[in-house]
Amino acid sequence: MDMSSFLPNTFAPHIDKTAIQALPVTFFEGEVIVVDKPEMVADAAAYLRQHTVLGVDTEARPSFKRGVHYPTALVQISTLERCYLFRLTHVGMPVEIAAIFANPNICKVGLAFKDDINGLRRRRDFKPANCIDLQSMVCKYGIMELGLQKIFAIIFGKKISKAQQLTNWENSHLTAEQARYASTDAWATLSIYLALQQVKPLSKRAVEALKRAEKEAQILRQQEAMAKKCAESTPPLTSNPSPLT
Repeated sequence: MDMSSFLPNTFAPHIDKTAIQALPVTFFEGEVIVVDKPEMVADAAAYLRQHTVLGVDTEARPSFKRGVHYPTALVQISTLERCYLFRLTHVGMPVEIAAIFANPNICKVGLAFKDDINGLRRRRDFKPANCIDLQSMVCKYGIMELGLQKIFAIIFGKKISKAQQLTNWENSHLTAEQARYASTDAWATLSIYLALQQVKPLSKRAVEALKRAEKEAQILRQQEAMAKKCAESTPPLTSNPSPLT
């Protein structure tokens, strides 16, 4: 579904969690195909190569211990109509998919994309080309948030659920809820990119001014937090009564 018709004229720099919770929920309504057999890869890659822009996200088994990390278990690659979920625990990192990430003629869009790319390259090395990170892009449009849910909410006024984020992506079968969550994230990155392509970015001077204001506000918040902490840790002064004479 193309949501560009819902765009506001300008974007707020921030949105809080309370505001997000009040928004209507949306999700990817297109076709979702789980690729968990090697023989399914060729058709999926052929379809994706027909498109010039793709939304991408990855998932890994969550770790709740410091220093413990698990390999990328899933890579989601989406168009506006169809999303493929490649189960890397079943098919590895296919050479056809690595070739898409290395293809300079196909734009791949993600969020915190460097981490996703590095995780995929540990599966199979490739030289990434034409990979765009939304976190480096949205500030040019006045958006200072970095999380996918908040960026999506600012642009479209809708909420995407993150409820399945910490589920086990290495399970033998993906649940319907996991598939919906995974496909929605990849579709959301693509939707954001396409929407911003239709909006004039701020001038360089305006972006720099916004960043300065953001930094000043952050310093002020830190100072206020420090002052509050000091006030709470300092015992109140008590006056000693004068001795009776």
